[in-house]
Amino acid sequence: MPGVEEDSIDRHIAHWSRELPGLDPDVEGAITRMQTLVALLRRRREAALKARRLKGWEYDILWRLRSAGPPYQATPSWLAKALDTHPATLTSRLDRLEESGHLTRTHDPSDRRRLLVALTDEGHAAWEGTIGDQAAAEHALLAPLTGAERAQLAGLLRKVATAAEAAGPPLMPPVERP
Repeated sequence: MPGVEEDSIDRHIAHWSRELPGLDPDVEGAITRMQTLVALLRRRREAALKARRLKGWEYDILWRLRSAGPPYQATPSWLAKALDTHPATLTSRLDRLEESGHLTRTHDPSDRRRLLVALTDEGHAAWEGTIGDQAAAEHALLAPLTGAERAQLAGLLRKVATAAEAAGPPLMPPVERP
């Protein structure tokens, strides 16, 4: 592309084009760039979590509770299913998050046999700080693009995602409320 600097993926493609003469440089370039950019965002997410002294599974639990909507609570069984986690594993994780002040567990006032897990103010703050860090990393990643280019990229990726979903299940499960 005129006016665009060569990147490490261009060099990767040049190398493999010599080894694999039928390699489609556009497909290889798009897929390799998506994979490496996702890996970069994953590393930045891990750094943001580490800076906030959170583990990935802790963030995931906070995220699931936040996705439940006000009053940001759910039963442990709903959380285990939503997180695809064994209930015993979830119990020990909830213990740790409760000890750290990120959530509380109380009996459901309408059915004392049920427990409710709820975000605390500290849990909200930890989730919001981490999601803010992630948003900043994502905006920084796409900063070289104009608003129109970001919209074009989103549209092109939507077209690819729509075709992939037509051939199989949704790429992202729906956000379910407890």
